Amino acid sequence: MPKTPRPGFWSDFRKFFGRGLAILLPTVLTLWLLWQAAMFVFAAVAEPINRGIRLGTMRVMPDLFAPEAGPRRWYNIEQPQWWHVSPTAIDRYQGARQARGLEPLGEPIAARDIRRERFRELWGQHWYLEGTGLVVAIVLIYFAGLLVTNFLGRKFYSYFERSISKVPVFKQVYPHVKQVVDMVMGDKPMAFKRVVMVQYPRAGIWTLGFVTSGGFREARRTSTNEDVITVFIPSTPTPFTGWVINLSARDVIDMDITIDQALRFVITGGMLTPDDVQANAKHTRTPEAGTPRPPAVGGAASDASAGASSESRSA
Repeated sequence: MPKTPRPGFWSDFRKFFGRGLAILLPTVLTLWLLWQAAMFVFAAVAEPINRGIRLGTMRVMPDLFAPEAGPRRWYNIEQPQWWHVSPTAIDRYQGARQARGLEPLGEPIAARDIRRERFRELWGQHWYLEGTGLVVAIVLIYFAGLLVTNFLGRKFYSYFERSISKVPVFKQVYPHVKQVVDMVMGDKPMAFKRVVMVQYPRAGIWTLGFVTSGGFREARRTSTNEDVITVFIPSTPTPFTGWVINLSARDVIDMDITIDQALRFVITGGMLTPDDVQANAKHTRTPEAGTPRPPAVGGAASDASAGASSESRSA
């Protein structure tokens, strides 16, 4: 009996490197996505607020300094060391501007810019100051939500919303963005009601979908007053996009899986199947003779073939 050749070093290396990559890559990608999201929030939300706080502090600080002569007040503070700007520092600042081809500034303006730069550097040396903008943003969002929950706040917000909805260009974008935000983060329950199977895009092809509503009046009138439901057909691997179809309720088959399981099935292209689901979907009605049944989500092709063979023998 011939001996099986022993795998070489490069074969083992590729195998174990692939296993290590499969283990580490999901964790690394998750951390990278979280880091990018945190950096975006910091750059787009926290840093502008920090900049405003620093600017406001620079405007207020001269009024807080203790006077050189006269009585001190309870809020007076001593001038910090970085506030003092020497003529030498101003000369260096003006020289740096001229080296960049910029016009020199007056001494008061140059001293103001130097103080702002020093204050920004001092701010960046303390991590808790860097997080001030994020904390302020969270507090402002909380109070905004608290404000619109009372009667006067709702009235003011409704008036403000009607006013900005009349602005050209803005009115074409704002209603659609608001609908999406209300659907995802509003107080209303999740738009997806249940998971179903429908024959789409043609008969014989069973596609996973989500029931979103009970249809609308014009659709029911078009379908000779039958019960019509609206189904969202998600696309792979981004289930946030897809197609919306309206069809008769009797052509929809409920699936005994949760919405989360169905989303995982769609996002992974069918590689992650619902493990805790019965092989057969339960019907919302007794099917008529000759009506095709959908395959179980994640079922093997051999099971479907075996079922078809048994039906043929019984017939």
